[in-house]
Amino acid sequence: MLAEITRAGLSRAQVGALIDEWVFSARDRQILRLKLLDGQTYEQIAEAVRPQMSPRQIKRIVTCRVDELLQKIQ
Repeated sequence: MLAEITRAGLSRAQVGALIDEWVFSARDRQILRLKLLDGQTYEQIAEAVRPQMSPRQIKRIVTCRVDELLQKIQ
């Protein structure tokens, strides 16, 4: 997922701006920032998010939101 965004030629700042502009859920913005910008694992993110979620839920959110973001930059 980060690889697709990296291939799009976006800088870290541009990825952050894209997240802020197009991800409307505060929880999902937090999850994407932790994964894409901070490089945390799904397990680490699951423990950090309140209420706690499973790593599988985190992965699903990341995958869906990254797919949406990729559509915005194409």
